[in-house]
Amino acid sequence: MRLARHGLPGAEKPLACGADGLWRDLRPVTADLDPGTLPAVLAGVALDELPVVAHPARFGPPLARIGKVVCIGLNYRDHAAETGVPIPQEPIVFLKTPDTVIGADDQVLIPRRSVKTDYEVELAVVIGREARYLADETAAAACIAGYAISNDVSEREFQLERGGQWDKGKNCETFNPLGPWLVTAEEIADPQALGLRLRVNGQLRQEGSTKNMIFGVRYLVWYLSQFMVLRPGDVINTGTPAGVALGLAGQPYLREGDVVELEIDGLGRQRQTMGQA
Repeated sequence: MRLARHGLPGAEKPLACGADGLWRDLRPVTADLDPGTLPAVLAGVALDELPVVAHPARFGPPLARIGKVVCIGLNYRDHAAETGVPIPQEPIVFLKTPDTVIGADDQVLIPRRSVKTDYEVELAVVIGREARYLADETAAAACIAGYAISNDVSEREFQLERGGQWDKGKNCETFNPLGPWLVTAEEIADPQALGLRLRVNGQLRQEGSTKNMIFGVRYLVWYLSQFMVLRPGDVINTGTPAGVALGLAGQPYLREGDVVELEIDGLGRQRQTMGQA
């Protein structure tokens, strides 16, 4: 099943899509998809009884009122190599605020005074039940609601050259397009066998596979549960493969008017045009 929200920003309406490929209006079941309603929707919905939505409008973030966005840095061997740092012995963890999350095709704003805005295609994991001091990866798998595409947009000067933590370069407005939809966990046979690709103005910049993660999806959910409580609607950005502007010759950072397109096998596509804050 795919879960989504469509409509104008701040007025999105919930949708679900089953095996027949038809989008259906979830409002007879729930007013919105959010951390409070997600578990009940995942437990089962009679899609055939819901009205068909023939032409969904703009896809917003697939969940409203996301609790937290937990990000994993340097989680692909080739990305660690291109940035010149050792392979992490434990996951590198940082947070993005939920208000960085926008729709998959919404405009991303380059911050004022920014000259090093970068892109990162990532597999996002959405939590569907509480994860607290999980015993093992099997228990972690049971806590995953599903998967989506995330663009962990970053400003590298703010992140790496301005002192302190990474947060300054990760939490600028619009810096986390998510979606276009959430694909529920049972639809993805192996989250460690998904191809990821990102293009800028039609040029392929990133091409990788989740099999090259240093720390796998289920391990990350288990690991994070030892330090924080993961709740329904929380999102984990699981890292990016090589090919970010920071690691390329000439460092071709994003500029106003650039078009960024992302895709992950089985999860759809995103397309953003860069604007100016």
